[in-house]
Amino acid sequence: MTTLVSSTDTLTRDALAVLQPGFLGTTAPDWLLRRLGEGLSSVGLFGRNIASPEQLTALTARLRAERDDVLVAIDEEGGDVTRLEVKQGSSFPGNYALGTVDDVDLTRAVARELGRRLAECGVNLNWAPSADVNSNQDNPVIGVRSFGADTALVARHTAAYVEGLQSAGVAACTKHFPGHGDTSVDSHHAMPRIDVDLATVHARDLLPFRAAIAAGSKSVMSAHILLPALDPDHPATLSPQILIGLLREELGFQGPIVTDGIEMRAIVSTYGIERGSVLAIAAGADAICVGGGLADEETVLRLRDALVTAVRNGELPEERLADAAARVRGLADWTLRVRGASEPGADSQEGTAPGTASGSASGVGTGVESRTEIGLVAARRAVRVTGSAGPLTQAPYVAAFTPVANIAVGDETPWGVAAELERLLPGTETGSYSGAEAAGTDPAAMAGELLAAAGDRTIVAVVRDAHRHRWMSDALDAVLAARPETIVVEMGVNEAEPRGALHIATHGAARVCGRAAAEVITGRRE
Repeated sequence: MTTLVSSTDTLTRDALAVLQPGFLGTTAPDWLLRRLGEGLSSVGLFGRNIASPEQLTALTARLRAERDDVLVAIDEEGGDVTRLEVKQGSSFPGNYALGTVDDVDLTRAVARELGRRLAECGVNLNWAPSADVNSNQDNPVIGVRSFGADTALVARHTAAYVEGLQSAGVAACTKHFPGHGDTSVDSHHAMPRIDVDLATVHARDLLPFRAAIAAGSKSVMSAHILLPALDPDHPATLSPQILIGLLREELGFQGPIVTDGIEMRAIVSTYGIERGSVLAIAAGADAICVGGGLADEETVLRLRDALVTAVRNGELPEERLADAAARVRGLADWTLRVRGASEPGADSQEGTAPGTASGSASGVGTGVESRTEIGLVAARRAVRVTGSAGPLTQAPYVAAFTPVANIAVGDETPWGVAAELERLLPGTETGSYSGAEAAGTDPAAMAGELLAAAGDRTIVAVVRDAHRHRWMSDALDAVLAARPETIVVEMGVNEAEPRGALHIATHGAARVCGRAAAEVITGRRE
């Protein structure tokens, strides 16, 4: 392509500074290192970039060798959405499990340990936590990523998460402003619209963000949602009324505003990534997240040049771009100061420097052994059991009812209880069953196939958001009619009535949640 700029003048550096791009591979490509030298201030990491803690540490060190204050961002929520453990499943339960326990000290401790692991690997910006109130139980993209459906609960746990994460020296990016919880559409695929009045927005959706801001959240992520009560014409990411009028002026947030992935269909299908990025910065956003799907140098150059062109033709005020870049650099400065404060012999000058968060998680100490077990402690406390059954001593048949994963979660992260049951009961077998109403799935036939595969073994049926998937619920009913002694494990939002001889709700599908469920099924902890 023909680029508009070849030098690294102030305008060009500012345009690069507001981008948070991704890349392919587990080592930093030459083009990325070169752009860091030219003014790029941030890099976004995804599961494809991470093979091990040692590799990640080497990668972030290479980035910092090029630019010491680079923001290395990641989408590490814990629970279902993990990048650190994308191939294994997370060692931490997600927000829904933490909200179910409702112990803010525990939430703070989990976030602190997650932040410690990120910081240890050189990551200093986490696109988390989700502050969305999951008020629509059919929400296809939030669900267990939310602390729950109660506004006050979500607010107090969002604040605790921010405090815990930032006490480890990792900046929080509270999302998805002004609230993605009441949607029935995934913004990765289309533009969600929330038709509620302004009073509802303030009373329900904004309170967790107010709590996050009060707790010192260093950044906030905008949502690609249309909320006519606030702006009938523009999604939040592109709305001055929402980003400036509401978030900046009314809520008083002065840190950088980061967009959700600009290549998501909610934006790109209407505006395209170049125009969408320009409109976002003009509306008050300070950083453009891109790279979940478009992760190459061409994308960075396209967005850089679009911003430069918009300034030169008067569409984007140069002062607005400069202000956005300054906010991003300000966050980078904070991470440098916190990193310096955490070095041996340094005096901490930051209120959220490593080690400053107080309190323990209901008896969980702060030693190394306790830290590493905090995720399992939380997952065990989140389990809710209905019914009774003796401990399983023979290898069962695990039937995993597998819905289509949303893009935020991805389909490469393992979930369920089969691996943990196999560890405790060698010989455990498993089968995966999936379907969709639109595809004409026959639940009775699915159940018949499952029963034949199980034979005379105890069935452990593992479901995920059974209340949202008719095919899943009908197939489970058919299995239970034939085998009422079946054990049911719900690893999604627990809205369906408990079924089975033993019903175990884990409130999330992280690996550690599967372990907690397997312990209940077998009556064993190892």
